[in-house]
Amino acid sequence: MARLKVGVIFGGRSEEHPISVKSAREVARHLDPEKYEPFYIGITKSGAWKLCDGPDAEWENAECRPVVLSPDSDVHGLLTLEQGRYDTIRLDVVLPVLHGPLGEDGAMQGLLELSGIPYIGCDVQSSALCMDKSLAYLVARSAGIATPAFRTVTADDTIDPAELSYPVFVKPARSGSSFGVTKVSGADELPGALESARQYDAKVLIEEAVVGSEIGCALLGGGSQLVAGEVDRIALSHGFFRIHQEETPETGSDNSTAIVPADIPEASRQRVQEAAKAVYRALGCGGLARVDMFLKEDGEVVLNEVNTFPGMTSYSRYPRMMAAAGLPLSEVIDRTISLALTGKLR
Repeated sequence: MARLKVGVIFGGRSEEHPISVKSAREVARHLDPEKYEPFYIGITKSGAWKLCDGPDAEWENAECRPVVLSPDSDVHGLLTLEQGRYDTIRLDVVLPVLHGPLGEDGAMQGLLELSGIPYIGCDVQSSALCMDKSLAYLVARSAGIATPAFRTVTADDTIDPAELSYPVFVKPARSGSSFGVTKVSGADELPGALESARQYDAKVLIEEAVVGSEIGCALLGGGSQLVAGEVDRIALSHGFFRIHQEETPETGSDNSTAIVPADIPEASRQRVQEAAKAVYRALGCGGLARVDMFLKEDGEVVLNEVNTFPGMTSYSRYPRMMAAAGLPLSEVIDRTISLALTGKLR
C-alpha cells in the first residue's frame, strides 16, 4: 500500500519558533516510515519557507529548496522552485506543528483550508478563538464554565493601578508559553508588567490570581470519540509556572515539576476531565488540544487557557499525559491523521 504523503510544517515567525522545531523533531521520531512519507517544511524566523530533510538543529543552514504551500486546491500541496521552474508535490495531509501567532492562531489553518489539504488539529475559528484568552474566557463563561475575573487593556488604554486588587497576572492576550507574563504583587509593579506584555501583543490581559493547583488535561478527537488523557498537576517550589523559559528545559525546570497522573482524588480527576471536555466543545476544538485549568480547594475548576497545538517536545505535558493514558505519541499521530482524513475531527 502506498505511503501517505505527510507535510510537517514547523518553525514559524513567533517567539515560539525554537519550541516548534523541538516539537517537530519529536513528531519526526514517531512518524511510522512504513505508513508515511514525510515532507518537512521549515519556516525561518524571517518567514522564508524551505523544504528540508528534517527539523534537525542545523536545518536553517542546510541546503534546502525554496517552497510554498499553494492556496490553489487543484495543486493540493507544495510548489518547489527547482532550476528556475516550479514543480509540485501533492500532499495527503498536513501536520502544522506550529505554536503561537501565525501558526496556532488560525492563520496557517486558513491557508490550509484554501489549499484543500486535510490537516490535523483545530480549525480556523477555534484556533483564533483559543489564541485570544479574553475571547476564550467570554465564550467559556457563556457555556457556564468558570474563568478568572479579568480586564483587557489595549495599546491606547491607560489604567489606574489603584483600581486593582493584588496580586494579578498581566499577560499578552494572544501569546503562549508564558512569554511576557508577570505576576504583579503591587501597584508599583504594574507599569513594568504592562510594558513586558506589550512586547508580544498590543492587547493585554489583567486577571486575578486564582488560588489553586495548576492542572492540565490532554484531549484527542472529537464528538462521541473525544478521549481525555491523564490529568497532570504542576508542583511549584516557588514563583509561578513558566514553561519553556529555561535555557535547557530538557533537563527540567528550576521551580516546577509536572506530576502525571496528578496526585488528586479520583472525584477531582473526573471533574477536571469533564470540565476540559466542556471547554473543548464550547470553543469548537477538534483533533487535539491541551486545556489548562486551576483546581481550587473547594473543588471548583477554573479555566486558565487552551493550547490548540500543544507542545510535543520530549519534555512537553501533552504527550506525557497521553502516554500515561496508554496512548504513545506514535498512536496519537496516527489517530489525528486518521481523523483529519475522515473529517471526524469534531
